[in-house]
Amino acid sequence: MSIAPNHSSKPKALIYCRVSSRAQEEEGNGLDSQETRCRQHAAQKGYDVVAVFPDTISGGGDFMQRPGMVSLLAFLDAQPNEQFVVVFDDLKRFARDTRFHLDLREAFRMRGASIECLNFKFDDTPEGEFIETIMAAQGALERKQNGRQVSQKMEARMQNGYWVHNAPIGYRYKTIKGRGKVLVPNEPLASIIREGIEGYASGRFDSQAELKRYFESFPDFPRNKHGEIKQQRVTEILTQPIYTGHICSKTYDISWLKGQHEALISLETFDKVQERRAGTTKLPARKNIGNDFALRGFICCAGCGTPMRSSWPKGRNKRYAYYLCQTKGCESYGKSVARDKLESEVGAIIKTLQPTQNLVTLVKVMFRKAWDMRLSQFEEAKKSLKRDVTKLEQQIETIMDRLLSANSETVMRRYEDKVEALEHEKARYQDKIAQLQAPNRNSREEKLEPALQFITNPWKLWESGNITLRRLVLKLAFADRLEYDRKTGPRTADFAFPFKALTGVLGDDLRNGAADRT
Repeated sequence: MSIAPNHSSKPKALIYCRVSSRAQEEEGNGLDSQETRCRQHAAQKGYDVVAVFPDTISGGGDFMQRPGMVSLLAFLDAQPNEQFVVVFDDLKRFARDTRFHLDLREAFRMRGASIECLNFKFDDTPEGEFIETIMAAQGALERKQNGRQVSQKMEARMQNGYWVHNAPIGYRYKTIKGRGKVLVPNEPLASIIREGIEGYASGRFDSQAELKRYFESFPDFPRNKHGEIKQQRVTEILTQPIYTGHICSKTYDISWLKGQHEALISLETFDKVQERRAGTTKLPARKNIGNDFALRGFICCAGCGTPMRSSWPKGRNKRYAYYLCQTKGCESYGKSVARDKLESEVGAIIKTLQPTQNLVTLVKVMFRKAWDMRLSQFEEAKKSLKRDVTKLEQQIETIMDRLLSANSETVMRRYEDKVEALEHEKARYQDKIAQLQAPNRNSREEKLEPALQFITNPWKLWESGNITLRRLVLKLAFADRLEYDRKTGPRTADFAFPFKALTGVLGDDLRNGAADRT
């Protein structure tokens, strides 16, 4: 509201302007143009404009919900002995609802204020009131028709896989020719959202409060007007299907529809999040198993089968690295083995995993056969998933038929819940189909080379001493944990499939090759 000082004897005027949205105000310059036309009208009539009351809100509701109109009426109440003329640009700016139009007319009449419109002449005769009522009703009809049309267009666009509401955090709207406004990832927020959700699913963030602190660590992450990120915002992010590339809407009765936007997370990750929130899943084992002990979590005590612990006990002048059993009742309880000794003995086993050169050809043949087998399995897996999708579609169709013939609201709600669950399951299968990638025959040789480097010489990676590489060797070379006896050393190892296959088919050559190298 703007108020100008008034010292003249001219009739006093108040101007009321309204646009339906903030975007209309910013893009169409609507308020300024309305005020200009109203001032021109006041000048022609010889009025002295005392104040201007703007509104940026729809005209379909109660006028007492419009801040500008409330201020205007309060201004009139504060000066009951003054006579004012209220000027506005168009009858639709007054009120686009028949009942509220008449109520607002009465509110001005009670305050002794007259009203003037630039494109409509108010007449207090019965005929004038009838025409005014018809015009107000026409405005209400247009408003409701426009609302219905907008709702229908939004529903149709949603059913075509396009999100129509405010862009969630991590996305923004981009106008694409032929497609209109489409959600696209909004970096760096998209990466922050992805890492946050995946971190919660994997257990990296132990709680939603910890995830909230992660979001708060980024100054540009959206906050409320108080500069805060509420816990409710974190919950909304974790439960929003839009991040999986799907659209769900109870308003438009849409369940797990594949959207036209890029997914930030997989549906599998989303389901893991929901399981964690419901408390139906266990947290994964902690990933930090010590950066000084490559065998921690892998090497077990032969006496009790429990993974051995690691420690850095302090000696006279420095600390020493040891593995030890801490299981009470075990004969090796509290007895330690030097880290370097134990890891050296395991390294000796890995050093034997070096086939002779004449086996490389066999390895290549095995790899190519496995590649072709994988390609065949891929095609079969894809067909199987598609059959599952077809079955789910048939189940959904059957339940929908039952839903249409149901009379009980309770039964209808159960059918609707069942349909939503089946749609979710269908989306999961479709997501798996989309993630399936057929092995590329052209890249087979490219993949073969690093595989051969590892199979023919895992010792090279182990010998590097790098903790990450050593753990990678353990993961790829052994099928299970290795038991260790502090007196006799490592027990017989259970090798992973590639080495087990070579040992089974050409065990003598493999062992002889190892002997030749030693």
